[in-house]
Amino acid sequence: MRRPTSTDLVQDLHRCGYYPDLVADVIDVALAGEEVVAHLLQPETTFDDAEVRRHLTALVLTPHRLIVAHVDDHTLDGEAQALASTEAVPLREVRSVVITQGFTDPAQHDGVSRRRDLTMSLGWGAVQRIDLEPATCGDPQCEADHGLTGAATPDDLVVRVSAEAEGEEALGAALGFARALSAATART
Repeated sequence: MRRPTSTDLVQDLHRCGYYPDLVADVIDVALAGEEVVAHLLQPETTFDDAEVRRHLTALVLTPHRLIVAHVDDHTLDGEAQALASTEAVPLREVRSVVITQGFTDPAQHDGVSRRRDLTMSLGWGAVQRIDLEPATCGDPQCEADHGLTGAATPDDLVVRVSAEAEGEEALGAALGFARALSAATART
């Protein structure tokens, strides 16, 4: 299998069609000269009050870091604008890579054709999701206030790719990126 390059990333950004030169420039700043090991682009279009909003999440793996770029459409005083942010996470800081895969007809699994979606949940400790609920004592008749109980879960980034929505090629690209990221974090 051929190793991806920055040129491959730029070509994929142009295929994606969402401000490709701007996104390439933003990612180039974050790369700081490091080589691209793997990348995954996830464009998203939403409709809000008859307004079309576009968003792109770009994940770029280097030998030492995971670059996460987000680019969003904005309008200010009727003028189209874009907001772009990047985060560079050292691979040694990536605490978890959870890969959840959905399959149809699992009894007939052949390794590729039955995979229908892939969700990657990545955690490096920057964001915590807190789910709270009322605490109870176990007595169904008790009406006392026992406070709250809950859980804090790392929730830095979740990316989902579906063969039905994005196509088989996008799902294959997501699987390839997931493999590369898993391998890279295993080495650190």
